[in-house]
Amino acid sequence: MARIVECVPNFSEGQRKEVIEAIANAIAATDGCQLLDVDPGLSTNRTVYTFVGSPESIVEGALNGARAAAHLIDMRRHHGEHPRIGALDVCPFIPVRGVAMEDCIECAREFAGRLASELSVPVYLYGEAATEEYRKTVPQIRAGEYEGLAEKLTRQQWKPDFGPNDFVPNWGATIVGARKFLIAYNVNMLSTKEQAHRIALDIREQGRGEKQPGKLRCVQAIGWYLEEANMAQVSVNLTDYETTPMHVVYEEICKAAKELNLAVVGSQIVGLVPLQAMLLTADYYMQKDDLFLLEEDQKIRLAVDRMGLHSVAAFSPKDRIIEYMIDKEKDGPLLSMDVKDFILTVGARSPTPGGGSVAALTATLGVALGAMVGFLTYGNKKFHHLDKQMRKLLAPLYKTMKDLMVFIDADAAAFNDYMTAAKLPKSNAAEEAEREERIQNGLKSAISIPMKLAITANSMWSSLKELSTVANIACKSDLQVGVKSIETGVWGAYQNVMINLKQVKDKDFTSKVKAQMDNELQIAQTYCADILKILDERTPYV
Repeated sequence: MARIVECVPNFSEGQRKEVIEAIANAIAATDGCQLLDVDPGLSTNRTVYTFVGSPESIVEGALNGARAAAHLIDMRRHHGEHPRIGALDVCPFIPVRGVAMEDCIECAREFAGRLASELSVPVYLYGEAATEEYRKTVPQIRAGEYEGLAEKLTRQQWKPDFGPNDFVPNWGATIVGARKFLIAYNVNMLSTKEQAHRIALDIREQGRGEKQPGKLRCVQAIGWYLEEANMAQVSVNLTDYETTPMHVVYEEICKAAKELNLAVVGSQIVGLVPLQAMLLTADYYMQKDDLFLLEEDQKIRLAVDRMGLHSVAAFSPKDRIIEYMIDKEKDGPLLSMDVKDFILTVGARSPTPGGGSVAALTATLGVALGAMVGFLTYGNKKFHHLDKQMRKLLAPLYKTMKDLMVFIDADAAAFNDYMTAAKLPKSNAAEEAEREERIQNGLKSAISIPMKLAITANSMWSSLKELSTVANIACKSDLQVGVKSIETGVWGAYQNVMINLKQVKDKDFTSKVKAQMDNELQIAQTYCADILKILDERTPYV
């Protein structure tokens, strides 16, 4: 798995196209960096850049952007709606994949040190990289903004973490840190700037001060006016979207606006957003409106519609959701094949794909047939009284069908790892010991895949049993094939575990695995027989 860090530098320029593009080009030209988004704001006079890369390349990309900005931005001439303290105002590093927060803290400190040394500018650390509790948040450090920075630097408590303790008029200062994913989210209002700011003070965690805290945790907010759109916005930073999701902010602002007889006209995401944040919002509106959606793209469409994310500019999921932007883990080679090619590959003179992958496919198809029967019952006027029950049964069946797909490739990959270990040299005692250790680890890995397959497939039996008692009887044979396929898939997983278990030397491991797999096989066989009996006894509709 590639190690990926996200960097979201905010530069104090959102009006001059040539400057915005120069910084973007400097970042994009960095080896190992992928520029995902450039989001300029005319009224804020600020541009948010989003790019990803390895921990090593991400620092170089941020430095290249800063070098370009140093020649093009002069803070003495800067004015805009957004608070700021410097040309490169804020530069956070965020873990995305295969990295921990500690890696991002290291990136932040390396970047801060190199930026301060190369450009001779003051740099403060914030977030997880902060060295002082009173410098933990951006608003704490940015208080007084650029205009108050010269005086601020004379105070000992505001000595920079890196760089000179001097005011640099053309640059100001830079705030660098490590944090979790922050969502920059603005709610549009047909109001004055002051009315929007009043609501911002009510909802933000800081509120109006210690004696008047706000309503929502992990929320920073300010009100401003967008001249180019002729409307105000409550501009929000969600520092932890799991604690306070976007829809909570949106609904709270709508409620406050209604009390003031003000109109809310949609909202806007600045930069990128995590997929999970969009799905949390979709789940809320699905529950609120009693909707039944399973497909991810439909859930995203619902979230976009309910929050009015098209209101300022078109919201394109493939360009706004970070998981859709970065190089995602694609489907494995086997799962990507068409049916004919898969069959021919199985039938070729090669040990993989073999029984393990076929067992995984068989179990997946069995659960897929269960989902099909549920769908052919749900929404059918004849069975409208079962709609609520089908919603309950379809959700886990559909999800498990997708979960099982990955085992088709995973089984082949695990076996290949074992075969690679078996081919290692053994010309001396050290090589032989290393080879044996790799073989044992490879065997345990090869065993874990069919074990997980069996456990995952068996989790569907209670849903399938309930489905068999009420589902559209015209689909009787489909469900019969489905449950028998799941049982066969679990049986195949059992056999694959047992054949590999014979070569494992860890007796405690083998004993526990055998006991669990004996139980999994018994569960599959018992449930399959029970469901087939239920279906045999059901009478077709006349």
